[in-house]
Amino acid sequence: MHIALDAMAGDNGPEELITGALLAAKQADLRVSLVGDEVLLQKHLDQLAPDIDTAESINIVHASQVIEMGENPVNAIRKKKDSSVMVAFDLVKQGEADAVVSAGNSGATMAAGVRKLGRLKGVLRPGIASLFPTQKKPVILMDIGANVDCRPQHLYQFAVMASAYSRVRDISRPTVGLLSIGEETGKGNSLVKESYPLLENSSLNFIGNVEGRDVFQGDVDVIVCDGFVGNICLKISEGLADAMMQMLKDEIVKSLPAKVGYLLARPAFKAFKKRVDYAEYGGAPLLGINGTGLICHGKSNSHAMKNAIIGASKMVKLNINQDIMQSLGSGKNAVQAEV
Repeated sequence: MHIALDAMAGDNGPEELITGALLAAKQADLRVSLVGDEVLLQKHLDQLAPDIDTAESINIVHASQVIEMGENPVNAIRKKKDSSVMVAFDLVKQGEADAVVSAGNSGATMAAGVRKLGRLKGVLRPGIASLFPTQKKPVILMDIGANVDCRPQHLYQFAVMASAYSRVRDISRPTVGLLSIGEETGKGNSLVKESYPLLENSSLNFIGNVEGRDVFQGDVDVIVCDGFVGNICLKISEGLADAMMQMLKDEIVKSLPAKVGYLLARPAFKAFKKRVDYAEYGGAPLLGINGTGLICHGKSNSHAMKNAIIGASKMVKLNINQDIMQSLGSGKNAVQAEV
């Protein structure tokens, strides 16, 4: 297994990304290509692993350009053809790597994946899925930002692709819910109302509408929505988790009993923090491209990068893309995909 890592992306610099690559290569017995400024990456690699022979597990592929977080994705991939993310996807296109992992500009990563690899047969629009922690088990939410304006056919295909991706979580027949403002069939905007019958009449394990409060209950495996709603849901969840931790810390330091209580409950707090930490879930897969790619949080640390790289390799091994194409092209699903 060979993973191409966009080693110039992210907020924490190449050190965290390279450390994550070293951890993944050691733990999962795979090869990682670090894509970016060859001189800079070699310098960091020598500092991080001076006593380790990385020749069998780590190599560097030079790319002279970097796409910054604030750049327009479409313009950036047109102007910066030798950017690290474009070169990484080119490695997959040429058959030299099996998947791409990037913590950079998510729009540019998606655009580069589509430009270099194209879409899977039958896919109208690729999307981005994300794992959310819940009270019971992680739930897959799709789309989380790649497609802000959608048609019912797109939401239907998001459900198909996210259901196929559930195999990574060892779920063979996931339940699927449609995010709306009420559980009743007639609730929601025109997009939700028109998407409902497509999902209901498909071979998916569709359970109907779910409300925002249901996302974290853990009673459904896959929740579908357009990218505008999904991205807001993602960002609110991230902000709420951070705010709750900070408010808790503020209250703890106000009194001695609270400080003592914290010391006694510290193992529980650590367990909770781990449970809601995005680093535990690695990256968000790009579903629908003719290849494998994962987008990581810009602030990803080495632990998150390790999990993302291992997660990408698992997607390749399970051949998730073949499942997506078969699901879109069989039985009721084939009929709905043509609507």
